[in-house]
Amino acid sequence: MKILIISQYFWPENFRINDLVAGLVERGHEVSVLTGIPNYPEGSFYSGYGILGPYSENFSGATVKRVPMTPRGKQKALFLALNYLSFSTFACLWSLFRCRDKYDAVFVWCMSPVTVTLSGLVIKGIRGIPVYNWIADLWPDTLRAAGTLRPGRIMSLVGKLSSFIYRKCDLNLIASEGYRSRLIEMGVEPEKITYWPFWAEAVYSEPLDVEKTVPISEITGFKLLFAGNIGRMQGFDTIVKAAEILKDKGDIHWIILGDGSEKAWLEQEARARGLGDNFHFLGRCPIEDVRYYAAEADAMLVSLRKDPLFAITVPGKLQSCMALGRPIIASIDGEAADIIHASKGGRVAQADDAEALADAVLSIECLSSEERSQMGRNARAYFMDNFEREKLFSTLEVILSGTNRDGWTPDAHEARDH
Repeated sequence: MKILIISQYFWPENFRINDLVAGLVERGHEVSVLTGIPNYPEGSFYSGYGILGPYSENFSGATVKRVPMTPRGKQKALFLALNYLSFSTFACLWSLFRCRDKYDAVFVWCMSPVTVTLSGLVIKGIRGIPVYNWIADLWPDTLRAAGTLRPGRIMSLVGKLSSFIYRKCDLNLIASEGYRSRLIEMGVEPEKITYWPFWAEAVYSEPLDVEKTVPISEITGFKLLFAGNIGRMQGFDTIVKAAEILKDKGDIHWIILGDGSEKAWLEQEARARGLGDNFHFLGRCPIEDVRYYAAEADAMLVSLRKDPLFAITVPGKLQSCMALGRPIIASIDGEAADIIHASKGGRVAQADDAEALADAVLSIECLSSEERSQMGRNARAYFMDNFEREKLFSTLEVILSGTNRDGWTPDAHEARDH
């Protein structure tokens, strides 16, 4: 197939869409990517990129077509709005002139903002090519949950725009089953919704180099690894409170691998609470190195704060943690919690409950090494049954071919339901 993928975020930014593009090319598809100029998360253009481009590149055999845009800046609402608006505007224009091939399908990775999908709808309107919209962030709910917008006229307008976009797509792919009922509430026809979850990148299944070491190798005690975005929605206030509860109950270390808007606050809060020896801030690292940190960790940490949206959300980080084959400790509600329970691969505390999270940590910490290993194997087995990369890519090929909109084989349904 000849596929156009639209995503505001793309290589060299570190997102799962990079692996999807590489995987589709590996399977023999001709893939083009319409994307922006890399600037996430720092807020400034990456070295070698700028308003003058480059606007044409190659990634793993895929043609990359970039559009001019305003960088997101440093956590200023105005700059972020300009970032969203500039990409959506120029992507619509670029789609008219630089995306004129006879594509079989347009696949949009609909992470914030929802307006990224408009350029796909422009192509659909002019050339009749079907648009498959993979919803990673559900708008306007994400804006409300993040505190970006308060209920009111603007939120109402964003909700109407979001509903319009979702309804006009040929198919909306959802990474969480809970999104289905919400989309139907927004007027999306049920037959335009199908479940297609996250996977873990191919690198998570590659063998480890036994000679390679990482900074946490020398840390003794129970090591709990958080890898990902350090943001408001991850509920770090609960994590800090749980760490304070556990301060005198064992040699427990919180390894924080990543970056984000709340990192400076978290570092300050850890020091203020006398937790400087328990928290280890290691910054970002290449995705291929995460598995080496996980190999040294005793458990993985997944968290989202309490919110109606997050109760129907399965963060992509969960699949990555399961693929790593380590026990999972989660401060999370809803569908994600159900998956962890079903897998027998970890312990779950309700979101925003620091006491429960502390108890979950202790319940894993007190297990024997073999008991923890078995829990990790359970998580990995569930991942292989339900979220394995090649199975999901094969399913996507069927979806994009237009021959099966259900998106799941009977075997996949059976595995997911059990």
